[in-house]
Amino acid sequence: MGEVEQQGDHRLGMTVVHRRYVPRNAAHYSGKLVDGAYVLGLFSDAATEMCIRTDDDEGQFVGFTEVDFLEPVHTGDVIEAEATLVRVGNTSRQLAFEARVVCRSAEHIESRRPVADSTAHVLDEPLVVVRGTGTVVVE
Repeated sequence: MGEVEQQGDHRLGMTVVHRRYVPRNAAHYSGKLVDGAYVLGLFSDAATEMCIRTDDDEGQFVGFTEVDFLEPVHTGDVIEAEATLVRVGNTSRQLAFEARVVCRSAEHIESRRPVADSTAHVLDEPLVVVRGTGTVVVE
């Protein structure tokens, strides 16, 4: 028997946000760049919390339908990963994801000069770095 979409489900539109500091040891490339898998891991964590909140189950991530890497992520960033529930089936849940840098090391902000290696700033506007969609299943 196939999935039946649950239109009008009260859980639709629910949002979960995780924030994390990107540690220096997360650098994968020169220039203190972090690989895209780091953000996908954050999305997965947000999806797990979403499943717990909506279904009392950790869920199982089936896969990403779409992922767009829009801006680089650097060590020293504070990044927030947001998951929004956009479709509810019998056992599947489709989520929309967005990752935003909310704080950044001064060395990666063109208009700011670092005073010390640890100089960082809260960004005036969060910088969207990754967007995507994915599907999880719950029992």
